[in-house]
Amino acid sequence: MMMVSDALRAAFAPYKRLRVALNHGNRVLVSRDKTGDAYGITVDLARALAQRLELELEFIHYERAIDVSNNAAYDRFDICFLAVDPKRAETIAFTDPYIRIEGSYLAAPHCDVPDADTLVADGLPVGSVEGSAYTLDLSRKPGSKHLVVFADVHAALEALDKGAVAAIAGIRDVMQLEAEKRPGARVLDPPFMEILQAMGMPVGRPDAAQYLRDFVSDMARSGRVGEILERHGISAACAVVPSGEN
Repeated sequence: MMMVSDALRAAFAPYKRLRVALNHGNRVLVSRDKTGDAYGITVDLARALAQRLELELEFIHYERAIDVSNNAAYDRFDICFLAVDPKRAETIAFTDPYIRIEGSYLAAPHCDVPDADTLVADGLPVGSVEGSAYTLDLSRKPGSKHLVVFADVHAALEALDKGAVAAIAGIRDVMQLEAEKRPGARVLDPPFMEILQAMGMPVGRPDAAQYLRDFVSDMARSGRVGEILERHGISAACAVVPSGEN
């Protein structure tokens, strides 16, 4: 990695503080505690970067991914965490992905379908969480008219337990944990989606963008990303570790 210099710090943080956009629409990566403070995977990664750069940290809060990407060209933040997307890459310089998230269905004990494809083909009601990446994805796929959207995962799980839906959609790792609490419940194969999440920054800062890419690679290769995932209840196996040389 290149040496941290005043010029590099200025490239990252032209206002002397590292402004980090947090997407609260992805509750796997970031949440709020009872006092409203942010915590989670992206928060820990942001703090690790700020520590290396010796910069003050400021969180800029957004409720949806689209709100983050739409502000990339308007000098509202310096760093962000989003799923890699070609359209977003027009204004955001992405690193390699640091986490692979699979979306899977958790079938209720009373649901006897053999797999995810049959669940959709049979038109059974499926619960999902409002504003989540997997809800957005499923809303564009066959079976979208059978989605039942809930305010949060707790409400979706309650509906599952009451038999109001045959299954719920969610992050595979989380769904597996919930299945273990419910005798007869199963996580269905195949997963219905895969999301590759990366760090990014507004285009036009080539030195900072290269350092950010190296930072993510180093965090992944050293096992730090896996440690952060485990700390927040996600399997370290979801971490994306680069192969070969950069």
